[in-house]
Amino acid sequence: MTIILLSFFKDIEKLLIGDEDWSFIPEIMIRTLIMYLIVLVSLRALGKRGVKQLSVFELVVIISLGSAAGDPMFYKEVGLISAAAVFAVVVLAYKVTSYFVNKSKKVEELLEGSCTCLIEDGKFAIDNFKKETLAQDEFFSELRLKSVAHLGQVQLAIIETSGSISVFFYADTEVKYGLPILPSLFCDKHTEIKHKGYYSCSFCGFTAQLSASEKTVCEVCKKSEWVKSLNVTRII
Repeated sequence: MTIILLSFFKDIEKLLIGDEDWSFIPEIMIRTLIMYLIVLVSLRALGKRGVKQLSVFELVVIISLGSAAGDPMFYKEVGLISAAAVFAVVVLAYKVTSYFVNKSKKVEELLEGSCTCLIEDGKFAIDNFKKETLAQDEFFSELRLKSVAHLGQVQLAIIETSGSISVFFYADTEVKYGLPILPSLFCDKHTEIKHKGYYSCSFCGFTAQLSASEKTVCEVCKKSEWVKSLNVTRII
């Protein structure tokens, strides 16, 4: 019975601290504190941009720093100086790359990409939209967070290199009929137009006044699903 209990407690101990002994715990705490300070100094050297403003390249740098910081915290065989050297190289490489990005537009576009117009004059810029991995539902959600009810309120919507979306609105007096993006309205699609009125193509956002007909094909994208248009102004 005693042997079984000893074996059980040893298994629990191995589960808690692995192959190390308890004396390594204070060292882990010291290592973690040192790496924490190194991460803070390195991030301060990278600059003041917020997480939502980071480019893909900068996110790679942050992930690299996180990976370099993790191992020295709890592996005896990984020295702190080695980790600090990795941090120094990554930060220096970032600074050099940032210099060339600021000096060359081609390098900037290669590493950070370029902004893309997704809505123009109240309609989807379909060719540009196909280039992005942004799903329609996700895009609509971003617009709704900016108090957009339909595309007729939007003059331009641009996805920035950081992934954030910039929206430029029509003045209230210039708001046009447009494709509604509220879920309950957008899901109410029709292939048959029963009553004359303004309708928007659910695929491209093209909007026109349509007469009653069994089937109407969009003159822009050749699709045939329509949603009743809205022309309400924004409520902020």
